[in-house]
Amino acid sequence: MKALLTLFLLSTLSVYGQQIKFKNALVIGQFDKSEDRYAMELNLVEILQQNGYKALPSFNLLKQGEALSNLLNDSTLNLLKSKGVDAYVVLTVRGYDRNFKPSEAKTTLKEILDMTSIYHIYRDEATSVTFEFAFFDLNNQLIGRSLLKCGNVSDRDSVMKRFRKKLPKTIAKDWKS
Repeated sequence: MKALLTLFLLSTLSVYGQQIKFKNALVIGQFDKSEDRYAMELNLVEILQQNGYKALPSFNLLKQGEALSNLLNDSTLNLLKSKGVDAYVVLTVRGYDRNFKPSEAKTTLKEILDMTSIYHIYRDEATSVTFEFAFFDLNNQLIGRSLLKCGNVSDRDSVMKRFRKKLPKTIAKDWKS
């Protein structure tokens, strides 16, 4: 009976409590404004490093104004492999002021990088912002998604403050090093 219960619990956890596994990541912020992209990438890299991951922001590999899709070049891929990177983490804004679920679309990294972001870090009418993290392996295949809702925000700085406060809890709960 205990074995059956344990098997049931483990299967339930694997479906509902998806653990995303990686050790070294390239962080890609998908934002229209370059200052938003830099700020979010730096914050995410710093928080990942504080939680035992190795991380590298994408703007260290791209020239200013260069398309994100250039990260998929063979030379860039070889450089990432030499640095031990085993995953891409794409950070986007999922939306404002509602409960969102992670997207279920089975997209590739190339498709995500070719999309344009329609959201900013903060919008005047918004009281919350939901961020989505999409994780891809080096073969450009989706390995998982995670959401982070930052509520009770009133400006860009309060969004950044909530992001920095809440992300370590999300990492501990949903991501596995």
